[in-house]
Amino acid sequence: MATAAIFSSLRRRRSPSLEAFLSPVDLSGLPLVQTLAAISTEIISSFSGTRFSFQRRNARSLIRKIEIFLVLFESLAESRWGSTPSSSSTALLCLKELYLLLYRSKILLDYCAHSSKLWLLLQTQSISGYFHDLNQEISTLLDVFPVNDLNLSDDVREQIELLQSQSRRSRLYIDSNDESLRRTFYSFLDGFENGEIPNSIALRSFFVEKLGIKDSKSCGNEIEFLEEQIANHDGDVEPTGSVINGFVAITRYCRFLLFGFEEEWRIKNNNPNKKSKRDGDGFITVPKDFVCPISLDLMSDPVIISTGQTYDRTSIARWIEEGHCTCPKTGQMLMDSRIVPNRALKNLIVQWCAASGVSYESEFVTDSSTNEGFVSGLPTKAAVEANKATVSILIEYLADGSEAAQTVAAREIRLLAKTGKENREFIAEAGAIPHLRRLLKSEDAVAQENSVTAMLNLSIYEKNKSRIMEEEDCLEAIVSVLVSGLTVEAQENAAATLFSLSAVHEYKKRIAMADQCVEALASLLQNGTPRGKKDAVTALYNLSTHPENCSRMIEGGGVSSLVGALKNEGVAEEAAGALALLVRQSLGAEAIGKEESAVTGLMGMMRCGTPRGKENAVAALLELCRRGGAAVAERVLRAPAIAGVLQTLLFTGTKRARRKAASLARVFQRREHAAMRAGGYGFVGDVNGNRDGGNFTTDVSVPMSISISVPVL
Repeated sequence: MATAAIFSSLRRRRSPSLEAFLSPVDLSGLPLVQTLAAISTEIISSFSGTRFSFQRRNARSLIRKIEIFLVLFESLAESRWGSTPSSSSTALLCLKELYLLLYRSKILLDYCAHSSKLWLLLQTQSISGYFHDLNQEISTLLDVFPVNDLNLSDDVREQIELLQSQSRRSRLYIDSNDESLRRTFYSFLDGFENGEIPNSIALRSFFVEKLGIKDSKSCGNEIEFLEEQIANHDGDVEPTGSVINGFVAITRYCRFLLFGFEEEWRIKNNNPNKKSKRDGDGFITVPKDFVCPISLDLMSDPVIISTGQTYDRTSIARWIEEGHCTCPKTGQMLMDSRIVPNRALKNLIVQWCAASGVSYESEFVTDSSTNEGFVSGLPTKAAVEANKATVSILIEYLADGSEAAQTVAAREIRLLAKTGKENREFIAEAGAIPHLRRLLKSEDAVAQENSVTAMLNLSIYEKNKSRIMEEEDCLEAIVSVLVSGLTVEAQENAAATLFSLSAVHEYKKRIAMADQCVEALASLLQNGTPRGKKDAVTALYNLSTHPENCSRMIEGGGVSSLVGALKNEGVAEEAAGALALLVRQSLGAEAIGKEESAVTGLMGMMRCGTPRGKENAVAALLELCRRGGAAVAERVLRAPAIAGVLQTLLFTGTKRARRKAASLARVFQRREHAAMRAGGYGFVGDVNGNRDGGNFTTDVSVPMSISISVPVL
């Protein structure tokens, strides 16, 4: 954490605060000198033999300065400096300042020794500036350092004075070789920007021979680091996020062009999408604070909403897009729909994953239109052209590669299709869909999961929906994964793909009529994970909007599963919405009326649901009374406490909910008047037999004046 905090401040060209270090509280005299000597020794031993890829001269110069300081500290320690009250206060202040300078030097050297080569190259000028800043501060400190008050030997004094003289003369140094490589990297970017793909010889010379990036794994690490810089990018740091995105695309292209699929065996035998894996004899338990309250999965991109609660970006974005206006966890109304990255929590999750050996990858599809400032950044022409070149290579491996190579290619296409309509468009245009469709039938679980997730990501782009639906047997293959996918994630993503495809009205009937489709969605809604249930209920909702799908929803068990889902808070709102659509047809109303728990479930939604859920529930109950027959209407009108619930809804519901509640109240009134004429007992009244009183005296009383006076909105 200290490294991140310190270098973050260095990137901003501001001095880091003391809180970023282990500040020497109450440390003075001999203990301070011994601590400084220990830190200097650690820096020298750690970095004197290090082969720096960049900033070699600046790093060596800084290490030599620290070696001279070590001589000073050892001399002071031998003379027991600070053990007497006569020790110089100026010297003490200078030594404490040296403590901070040494720690900053350690962090900078460590960053140059172990950071991404490409990032160091892009930051050549800035990092050279950081070294120069340290040199300037060392020079300033030496100017006020009381050398004559410390009783130093002539040899030590001469070394300090020489260091002082050298520091005064130091100038900003930018290595010409580093700068030349940086310009070469930018020339590749310019080439892609102009539609010219650099030749493989030049790329190999740059990446392999000059940078020493010699395998696919090293190249992948470079990509991950650059993507992290985009995610944590500050507006005042160069290069911009979109430019870095272009460099990421170029590096990804070179990864497959230069190194092919040499990591096939690792991908083949290790599913990178799992959020946990075996540790000894048991599974790793994910800390509760790292789990999204909606999906119950490890958060890959935690964000904060207006209520202060944190959710995974994908989950809360879908929640808001579906029309919810409350916080899923607290039920509070959202002041606005803005979401803010929770970077502190994300850093903790990344650290926990690294410590636990868990792969950290943002798995689910992310629509760029709903995620401002997400990792993708704004695509430049260079990024688009480089990604196109990468896709061409991946398609070749999908078509003719080994089984393991096809799995890797499907994974990479899946990742490329996660963000940006440009990526989704040209991936489909390059011919990926037929090959992905074939992999849907693969007996390899990883290949199948990557292919169906890639299909899901591609389907977000509107034009790709028709490409997928028009591909022969593609819909049937997706449904097959939903029915009998090799992993739970594959089944869930198949359901999400069907939801995405069913956004087009003319596809809804065809999807519903696909063999076992509704049955599988109903089963997933009943027995799936929380995320799986969400995918299933949204797909069933979309299918329910087509009037010709009603009988298929009944036959396939969709109605029964939707009624059962009313008890599940996470999917009850969508389930009530689907039932409100199906009940508009007499066939649907009859089927829903036969479900014993339908009325009870809808009443529960009216009492405790979200505003949209209450609206859907009262609409469904109203249609049940109108179309479900006398017996069903009787059950609705005799439901316990329905009058009180209606009264509350008349005053607090949405416009549509109030309108539906008013209509249902009129049904009460007509039913009551009919019962009175027949000499029976009405459903509404107080213990004194008053029919129009303004106050309730029992749970089933409702003032008819309220229901009648509510305007139709």
